[in-house]
Amino acid sequence: MKIAVIPARGGSKRIPGKNVRLFCGRPIIEYSIEAALKSGVFDKVIVSTDDTSIATLARSAGAETPFVRPASLADDFTGTNAVVRHAIEFLEQSKISVDFACCIYPTAPFLRTQDLRKSLELLQYSRKAFAFSVTSFDFPVQRAIRLDTDGTVAPMFPESIAARSQDLTPAYHDAGQFYWGTSAAFLGDIDLYSKHSLGVPLPVYRVHDIDTEEDWMQAELMFRALDSLKAE
Repeated sequence: MKIAVIPARGGSKRIPGKNVRLFCGRPIIEYSIEAALKSGVFDKVIVSTDDTSIATLARSAGAETPFVRPASLADDFTGTNAVVRHAIEFLEQSKISVDFACCIYPTAPFLRTQDLRKSLELLQYSRKAFAFSVTSFDFPVQRAIRLDTDGTVAPMFPESIAARSQDLTPAYHDAGQFYWGTSAAFLGDIDLYSKHSLGVPLPVYRVHDIDTEEDWMQAELMFRALDSLKAE
């Protein structure tokens, strides 16, 4: 069985009600649920939450909420791997065997169904533990500078500061949209950022980390821009 696990706890400090706040007219979590359902690769799309209002909204959007997430897994310090592991263990205690799980963030309105399908195929073919979304930095990290206490600048990597951008190795970072993994990988707590994982590159314009009000506004502007292009 293949499952999607969307972690959506009720508490959010920087953006209150973040997981159900309207994003371009719809609760933001609905985009993640819809992409998972439309991908056609999941036997179950589960929202893991400790909040009854989020659970009700999730069910109305087509997801399942077979359990209430324990308070011990709903604080500011719990990682998503622990949340996915809990979902797998819950199902297996109910005699439901899970082969692959995909953690999908509830604030990923730019997620596309083809990304979910492609990354599953790559994971299965490679026999790795994980396959997750990554994107490139929009500026060479090797040419980063720091500001010292007196305001003066200094290169972080002096050996690369004068190099041409095209001569530097591209650097990537976690895109924060989805994380496919085998059940054994999640249960075994295998290191995500290691040789056990494949990175699935996404274009920079479809990656937006939404943690502040400014992030939210910028993401909505880009979403509307891309939506208008599709309509043309």
